[in-house]
Amino acid sequence: MANISRLPMPLMDVYEWQYDGACRSADPTLFFSPEAERGPRRYARESAAKQLCARCPVIEQCLRHALKVKEPYGVWGGLTTSERAAVSEGAIAV
Repeated sequence: MANISRLPMPLMDVYEWQYDGACRSADPTLFFSPEAERGPRRYARESAAKQLCARCPVIEQCLRHALKVKEPYGVWGGLTTSERAAVSEGAIAV
């Protein structure tokens, strides 16, 4: 599991959008893979996370945040780590 202790605590004026996230009441393990998770299990978990993201009112703010801070783990803004890397490299347009 990712060590998130390095991240700053949410500040209301900067991260207010997080309070409206569909993921706020979801199990965090839906968005972050256990170590060594591969194949169909990973795909199924990521697909379920993306489905929740698709209904989220703050998906755009979430994705912008993940791209800005280069979030190295999990599904953020409806994209996986590798999908966000492709966006950052310009391989995929958002």
